[in-house]
Amino acid sequence: MTTFVSTLDRFAMPPMLISIAGDLDVSLGEVVRAASVYFLVYGLMQVVWGTVSDRLGLVRTMRLTLLAAAISTIAAAFVWTPVWLAITRGLAGGFFGAAYPASLVYVGDTVPARGRQPEITRLMVGTAMGIAAASVGAGLMAQLVTWRGTFILTGVSSLVLAVVLRRLPQPPMTRKDSRILRAVRQVISTKAALFVLLLAFTEGLVLLGVLTVLPPAVEAAGASAAVAGAVTGTYGLAVFMSTRLVGRMSKNLHAAKLIAIGATAAVIACALLSVSRNPAVTVVAALLFGLAWTAMHSSIQTWATEVVPAARATMISLFATALFAGSAAAAGAVAGLAEAGAYGTIFFIAAATTVPLGLLAAAGRFRWREPGTSPGHAG
Repeated sequence: MTTFVSTLDRFAMPPMLISIAGDLDVSLGEVVRAASVYFLVYGLMQVVWGTVSDRLGLVRTMRLTLLAAAISTIAAAFVWTPVWLAITRGLAGGFFGAAYPASLVYVGDTVPARGRQPEITRLMVGTAMGIAAASVGAGLMAQLVTWRGTFILTGVSSLVLAVVLRRLPQPPMTRKDSRILRAVRQVISTKAALFVLLLAFTEGLVLLGVLTVLPPAVEAAGASAAVAGAVTGTYGLAVFMSTRLVGRMSKNLHAAKLIAIGATAAVIACALLSVSRNPAVTVVAALLFGLAWTAMHSSIQTWATEVVPAARATMISLFATALFAGSAAAAGAVAGLAEAGAYGTIFFIAAATTVPLGLLAAAGRFRWREPGTSPGHAG
């Protein structure tokens, strides 16, 4: 449920970018940059929440941050300038930033390594439902009522979840006396960890960056906000369908092969969108992106839980920081191209970037090994 609500908020803004720009009477580029603030702060706060959760506990941290996120999100519904939109959404991103990484650490603390990837893949069910609901619901809300209603809805949902999480058991606080600087040094002194963080940043550039501009790209091709949201909502459906498939595949295929499958799907999707953004093509691309996220991202994310076990919370926090820093960098970099309507160029660049990402990630994952295992046989 935590992954659903945090994802609902995170993916609510892209389908409404054009509607927000029109309502605030500003350029699309300004609104895209405001959206990028959310991803940037979301990423930068990961290490902070990792440290806080080590001291307060994972469950308590999630509940407190969900409460603060609710207040910030509801406040975003009442802004009238891009500056205040960036401020309120940035605060919301900062507080919602505690939700998903805490869920990952919770899995890492409570599930043995061999059964971890299927459990992490199941977390993506909540993510998929949040993506689908945000894409379809936010587009409809923007077209039929107002984009402001979406932020009120996600804020109220966050408040409800903060109460519901009282029933979630708190795992033992084994890292209560850890020191963040020591943990960060442990991560950055591990070559495999640095490599995984670089992959996460590049993934953010490509996968999350593409998803931010996909709805306005479909609208620019002539579709309404509701249609654009519904079409891109196919991505959430694809993630949902792919979770079970990838979960089964992970039992028989090495993670490196899953990464290769996901990267191939992402390259094909970006290549298709570089040629056309009509609804039919976008549906196919969204399905491929769903497979890419589930196969490639879940494999790299699982790898992140394994490279530095003694500093797992910090590693996961830095992983999310890198991922969303990449997303923010992508949104800021392509804001001008989006405003100019050069979406074909954006997706071509994404396709070209995904090729080395997939090759390096697959090769690195195949060669990496845990102590006592041989290359190519580590889970």
